[in-house]
Amino acid sequence: MRPIGRRVQALLALNLGLLGVLAFVSLAPEAGGQPAGGRARGDYTMVAGPIRTGNASAIWILDAANQELAIVRYSDSKGQLEGIGFRDLAVDSQRRPGR
Repeated sequence: MRPIGRRVQALLALNLGLLGVLAFVSLAPEAGGQPAGGRARGDYTMVAGPIRTGNASAIWILDAANQELAIVRYSDSKGQLEGIGFRDLAVDSQRRPGR
């Protein structure tokens, strides 16, 4: 019987290690970001429009399913979106306007 070479042993060890990682990932519990039934799946509409401050534009994101509105703008210096505001439209619709 011919002895197994070092390369074959290394490949066998690598395959066993990868098999262990695969078993760990497939048997791990699922991640739960939000509790079940806590939030409906979003129905989004996005519209670009001007804002009062400066000469920049903003992106208005409406989640109709959850009745939420978020406003963001792009920051050139940071290269990312920055949040400007958020409104819970369900809460706003239940308020009575005061004088």
